Amino acid sequence: MPELSRFMGIVIKMLFKDITQHNKPHIHAYYGEYEASIGIDGELLAGSIPVKQLRMIQAWLAIHEDEAYAAWNKAVQGEQFNKIDPLR
Repeated sequence: MPELSRFMGIVIKMLFKDITQHNKPHIHAYYGEYEASIGIDGELLAGSIPVKQLRMIQAWLAIHEDEAYAAWNKAVQGEQFNKIDPLR
C-alpha cells in the first residue's frame, strides 16, 4: 500500500483499485496500533483512531482535498500518485 503522507506519528496510505470495500474516495490512516479508513470528506468509514489524530487527519484532508482526490483518481486506475505534504 503506497504511502501518501506522514506526519505527527500518523501514516496515510492509499490502495490501488480500492473500491470493493468502500466505494467512497478514502485514505487509510495508521497511528500506533490504530487503523482507520477515512473518507476524503473526513468521515470515519471503518476502524478506529484517537479523536485528536482523527481531527488532525480531517484538517490535513481539508487542506489537501484537491490533491487527495487527484491521488484517489489515479489510484483507482492503478496509476502511481504523488505524495502530499504533511500537516505542519
